[in-house]
Amino acid sequence: MSISTTPFSANGIPYSPSAKPIVVICVDGSADEYLDTTMAHDRMPNLKNMAVNGYRGMVRGALPSFTNVNNSSIVTGVSPAVHGISGNFFYNAAIDKEEMMNSSAYLRAETLLAAAANAGRKVAVVTAKEKLRDILSYNLKGIAISAEKANQAKMETHGVDNVEEIVGHKTPAIYSADASLFVLRAGVAFIKQGLGDFLYLSLTDYMQHTYAPDAEESLAFYEAMDHEIGELVKAGAIVGATADHGMNAKVKADGSPNVLFVEDMLEAQFGGGFRVICPITDPYVKHHGALGSYVVVHVPDISKVDEIKKWLAVQPGITEVYDRATAVRVLEQPEDRIGDLVVLSGRDVVVGRRPQYHDLSALDGTLRSHGGRYEEMVPMVISHPLNAEYKMKAARDPRNFDIFDFTVNGTN
Repeated sequence: MSISTTPFSANGIPYSPSAKPIVVICVDGSADEYLDTTMAHDRMPNLKNMAVNGYRGMVRGALPSFTNVNNSSIVTGVSPAVHGISGNFFYNAAIDKEEMMNSSAYLRAETLLAAAANAGRKVAVVTAKEKLRDILSYNLKGIAISAEKANQAKMETHGVDNVEEIVGHKTPAIYSADASLFVLRAGVAFIKQGLGDFLYLSLTDYMQHTYAPDAEESLAFYEAMDHEIGELVKAGAIVGATADHGMNAKVKADGSPNVLFVEDMLEAQFGGGFRVICPITDPYVKHHGALGSYVVVHVPDISKVDEIKKWLAVQPGITEVYDRATAVRVLEQPEDRIGDLVVLSGRDVVVGRRPQYHDLSALDGTLRSHGGRYEEMVPMVISHPLNAEYKMKAARDPRNFDIFDFTVNGTN
């Protein structure tokens, strides 16, 4: 089977692929502790081999450390300031409406996946969550499916049909380990059956939201993932893996959720009229109850922004507060899709709106979440050794959204 080596570019970044299948995996929510712990139990031999004979390091993700933001960065190769996706959810001031940011209509940059397809690669996108499929498949001539709705895929709309027969597994429940394993199994099947040679596989973080790294459920899950990754390598693929964000327990000493309800706090101190937006908000309430370590605040009286910023910055549990202009510069945000203030919280703290906006009864177990600075650093593992140029890049400040650049350009 012939594989195109035609160079292409996207958003000013050139890519020169080799004649090998390319697979990039986003292991959603995978803090480095999950890899360390599973490897320490000798249950990830394939990833361990990649780390020894290829490359393993830490990279900085995009903030806020949420799924839509970082997946968009990975497939465009650029920051949120460029691609425009600032969260899973935002307040659209132009139409005075709070909206989910699940559509490619919000994307302001091209994807390298579409560019690769236009250059002759057989591109396949497999995401666990249906919410991501539209963004990841923007202008793509290829396969784009979700594990969540695999049995609904059709050739005319998804680039493939009979997915369950191809993969050899039934469509999984989204709140399960199988949702992520289905994504990897689909990737293996697409390569082995000649349906794809340039793949992006994006998993779901249900398991990381639910289980700590040393829980047997986590160990078994990572062991199962390792098997599928090994199958990709055996199939001749160059495999790169990173995460969209890490994950931390957000609890008090007694195990109860450690939440600051910012809208209530601001109203008690300054009066009404505040609108706090939780960009982590998405349809998957069993993951996090719409509570993360990053919120934006729309302030009713703009003349008081500095006073409010100073007050918030000294509240216990809050670690960073930026006005709009500073957030654009420091956090690489699109100016028109954030609030007047951006607030980040501590490693063990989540920030929310008011109690009535957050249903914690749906959580499976304790509250584990992400979104802030403490989930920004994530692993990057590549199956093949880096060339001299990319070893130097790896020693600087690589980003998780450099993963395609490293996997495609850094290994040949």
